[in-house]
Formats: sequence, structure tokens, C-alpha cells
Amino acid sequence: MNVLSHLGCDKVFDYFEKICDIPHGSFHEKALSDYIVSFAKERGLYCRQDNKMNVLIKKGGTAGYESSPVLIMQGHIDMVCDKNEDTEHDFLTEPLEIYIDGDDIKARGTTLGADNGIAAAYMLALLDAEDIAHPPLECIFTVEEEIGMGGATDFDAFDLEGKRFLNMDTEEEGHLMVSCCGGRRMRVYLPIEKEKKQAGTTLSVHIRGLKGGHSGSDIHLQRASANVLLGRFLFELRERVDFALVSANGGNMDNAICREAEAVVVVAPEQVQTVAAVIEEAEAMFREEYKDRESDILMTAEQMPEAAEVLTTETRDYVIALLRLLPYGVQTMDTNMDGLVETSSNIGILKTNEDHIFIDNAVRGSMESRKDAICKKIEVLGSLCGAKVVGVHDYPGWQYNPNSEMLRIFKEVWVEKFGEEPKVVAIHAGLECGLFAKKIPGLDLISLGPNMYDVHTPDERLSISSTIRIWEYLKLVLARLK
Repeated sequence: MNVLSHLGCDKVFDYFEKICDIPHGSFHEKALSDYIVSFAKERGLYCRQDNKMNVLIKKGGTAGYESSPVLIMQGHIDMVCDKNEDTEHDFLTEPLEIYIDGDDIKARGTTLGADNGIAAAYMLALLDAEDIAHPPLECIFTVEEEIGMGGATDFDAFDLEGKRFLNMDTEEEGHLMVSCCGGRRMRVYLPIEKEKKQAGTTLSVHIRGLKGGHSGSDIHLQRASANVLLGRFLFELRERVDFALVSANGGNMDNAICREAEAVVVVAPEQVQTVAAVIEEAEAMFREEYKDRESDILMTAEQMPEAAEVLTTETRDYVIALLRLLPYGVQTMDTNMDGLVETSSNIGILKTNEDHIFIDNAVRGSMESRKDAICKKIEVLGSLCGAKVVGVHDYPGWQYNPNSEMLRIFKEVWVEKFGEEPKVVAIHAGLECGLFAKKIPGLDLISLGPNMYDVHTPDERLSISSTIRIWEYLKLVLARLK
């Protein structure tokens, strides 16, 4: 497409555009993984691709750096695939339609995948360069980060030599990340019973227009979840109307705050106006509650073809109970670091299947016991509603090391280049750093990245100027790691 080639930056943007050309949603990274392997082979670099499609590439140090300590660099190559409701795009087969808007790179109607495609672009540009000083490199391209860190979990570190580790999955320039929380996915499977529909009018009720965002790093912003609002609406509707529930669906990713949700209901024809009134009142109430955070909440209803079956009243009530009572948002704040979330939970996916309703919850926490307490709460609630609850993708946090040599060097170079202190921060989100710290004893880790905004949503954008500044800074750091 050559949309970004004029931006320069030592081929960083060229490789980012190439990455955008290759579909690489979670579980579908093989094509991009194979491209990276071909890239390494063409340059005669050591390369290892595992069964998961993780890739490791090694490159020796440049002149004068041959015996320097090895630096491990790492980022993930899967992306969150989300699109606006009116956007036609096949994430399995079609390239992203990227474009430049001022200082930002965006994708038309879809997520961009700068999280974390820009990390892969940085590494490929560095591996391709012949005129950038650097120590011996071990570059790791992991898969399945966005859906439970399966790639990093299964990555075998047997041939890694480095003890210095740079992760590039941070989304704010000037932040040096030194700690992250752990997490667990709690999956609720509610068996459903159906019965034949009585005569009535079938309506599809939509909630849309929400901002969404990352369920870890954006959870403190207290944005609305469409799944939570849907549960509240259905509860209020039940108070006023005798309705049957056909289905309820919302969200595509457990690590994204749900932006859109839908319920299909059946009501008596004479109650349609009452449903419209409840929708109008609920929309006004939600807009008032979130007026400082969500400006475009919209609720609509449209008549649908008649449904052959509906959920039983008991199943309907269990669905409403789960949506009303499952924990959502910030649960506790860290008492040792101002403004840092300690534990949270996100109701990311609600999906009606043929024989069960699936609700996926992303639980995060920097304190293991409190994270476990939230997971136990979900288990208890599920059992009360006759649901099966399964905990999966449990990953560790990454503890802060105040004596980190990497932190000292990165801070020192930042001050020299920009004339100010960087912010040393922890994040309420999962990074693969915790898994690699567990695999490699004594690992000295740090994470950084350029400015990205609204990741995991179709509004995602990557700052061009920030990407360039981080690249120039990274080259200075590499020269210092002798």
C-alpha cells in the first residue's frame, strides 16, 4: 500500500505497514510468524519457530559489542480484532486499511494492532539494520498474548542467554514500566433451557456508542460496559413487562471493555410501547450517570422475525442475575502506590450458544489473595445460578526491582536525551514480563513504548512523532548497553 513509506525512521514504519498487510488476530498468527521466519533466513540469522508459532531470532553484537551482555527484546504479534458495527472487514483474510490522520496512524473502522505490532516493527528494523550499534540480541515474537498469553506461557527459554530483558508493550511515551499485575480468565457456562414461544412481537434491543477500552489499563477510567448496562436494562424491563428472552450477546474480547450489546426479547404486542418507554428512560439514566465519561450512549429497538423458541423464565432470570451481580470495574486500589488499581474484573464477552450462555470475565490483581477472592465470588455466583465456572489462563505478575541496572541505564539515557526524568510506573494490566521472569531466574526487566490511544477499539491510533522519538531513544540505549 505504501501509505507509511515516506515516514522513514530506519524502516520501522515500512515493517509496521507490512505487519498490517498480514492478518494476525489471536490464534491466527501463522502467516505473520512465517513471514518473520523468512525474514530471518534471508539475512542468515539464527531463527527458531515453535509449534505455537512463537519466533526467536538471534543477531550478534556489532563491532565493539561482540562480548557485551545479551539483550532480550520481546513483543507479541497477535492483535485484538474488533470493528465498528457498520464496517465490513474479514480479519482472517483482509489486510488492515491504514491511513494517516495528522500525527496518528489509524485503521479504517477497525483496530490497528499497534498493540503490539509496533514492537515487532522495531525489532525487525533493528535486525535489518547494519549501521546501528547494539549488543548481541535475542528477539522474541510471541503469539496469543491478547487471549491469555498462551505463546509466552509455552515458550521454551532453553536457548536464551540474555539476562537483560526489554519488553515493548507499553503504550505511553515517557513511562518506564517496572511492574505489572497478574490475572486469570473466569469462564461462566450457563446451561439453557428453551420452550416454544407464545404469540408476541420479537424485538432486538441494542446498546451502542460506548468508548470501550483496555480492560486493564483503562479500567480506572470508569467507563461503562455495554454488558453491564444490558443487564441493568433487562432487570428494569422485567419489573415493567412480562417478556421472554431469546438471546443476549455483547463483546468479542475478555480484555476489552464491552462497547456494544444486544438482547432479543419477545413481548405482547400491546406492551411494545412500554418497552420503548423503558428503553428511553434507561438511555437517559445511563447518559446522566456517565455524562463525564460516555457522551454517545445510544439504545435502540427494532422488530425482528418471529423467534421459534425462547429461554425459560428460570434461565432468563439466571442471565439477568449474572449480568447484574458479576463483578465489574475496579474492586480495590493499591494502598502503596497512589492511583494504581490493585484488583479489577471485566465482563468482556456475553454469547448465547445453542445449549449454553457463555460469559467471559478477565480478573486482574497485583495481590494474589485478593485476585483469588474475586475469582471465588464468581464461582459462588455461578453455582447459585446453576452455571459451570472454569478458571483458565492464570498468569503471574511482575514484581518491582528497585535495584534494576536496566532501569538505571534507561533513566540515565532518558534524562540525557530529553532533559527530564521519565515516569517510573507500574500498570494494572498483564504483560508477558511476569512469565519470562518466572522462566529465567535473575532476569532484569523493563518495558517501554510509544504513545498509543484507545487500543482494543476501532478508534485505536499510533502517534507517528512518538514512534520516531522512542526509536531514536532506543538507539541511544542500545549504544549504552556495551
